Amino acid sequence: MGIAFAGDDNQESQKRIKSVAQSRESAIKRRGADPDETRRKRLLGNIKDIEMRERQLRRARLSVGARIEQAGLTMEEKTFWMLSGAVGIMAGLGIIVSGNSWYIALGGAGVAAFGLPRWVLGFLVGQRQKKFITEFANAIDVIVRGVKSGLPLAECLKIIAREAPEPLSSEFRRICDSQSMGVPMEQCLAKLFERMPLPEVSFFSIVLSIQLKAGGNLSEALGNLSIILRSRKLMREKISALSSEAKASAFIIGALPICVCVMVYITSPSYMGLLFSDPTGHLGLGAGILMMGTGIFVMRNMINFDI
Repeated sequence: MGIAFAGDDNQESQKRIKSVAQSRESAIKRRGADPDETRRKRLLGNIKDIEMRERQLRRARLSVGARIEQAGLTMEEKTFWMLSGAVGIMAGLGIIVSGNSWYIALGGAGVAAFGLPRWVLGFLVGQRQKKFITEFANAIDVIVRGVKSGLPLAECLKIIAREAPEPLSSEFRRICDSQSMGVPMEQCLAKLFERMPLPEVSFFSIVLSIQLKAGGNLSEALGNLSIILRSRKLMREKISALSSEAKASAFIIGALPICVCVMVYITSPSYMGLLFSDPTGHLGLGAGILMMGTGIFVMRNMINFDI
């Protein structure tokens, strides 16, 4: 009996020794792990997730409904298409009343219905994005000063929503309202990027998402981002100043044939009337419009720079 109990005690003691040794080895491995490497892997994983989400949302941002929201309009997509159809019908009727053939009226109606409203919508989106970018660096500076003075990030966003000009205040007001309803910050930033698909907003979203997940000095990261945004704005204005002469030349070259055609039509209607009444004139007019459009498109790409 005594020998049996002694054998059992020896087995249990050996198991305890093994478990203690294994726990020591695991603790040594944990201490030996590189914290910088772990943090780097976590950051890379966060960046990959953000990039994947942006690729998934890229197609949705190109829809008409998304463009209407980016322009700051409150109309529905159905209303937009109804207005586009009305513009096309009015343009087609105007061309028919002026004495042109039905296929010219059909082409003009198609261009007016699908081209003109989308151009106006794109113009409104561009103007709103320019206003947003103009004040975005100042808004980031407000967050930097607030964080340095001890204010939480949510309070800094509320200050921007109250005091910043439009459209900055309305966009940050949406973020504050979403957060008050319990929406996570990452989803709020993703919605902001959908409404403002700009590289600056993407940088801001990535910086905040990484800082919220991995930690770090938020004021320093946003301060560096503010410097980068101001440098991009300065570079954009410098390029605009340097390319202003080329833009003026392109505008004159593109408008000169149209102005000459209008002047000739006013002074000699019979001379220009063949372009609108004869089939060969229609062919020449279409070829001229195609070549002019190609030239304007090429000149526009030559004087536009992506920063």
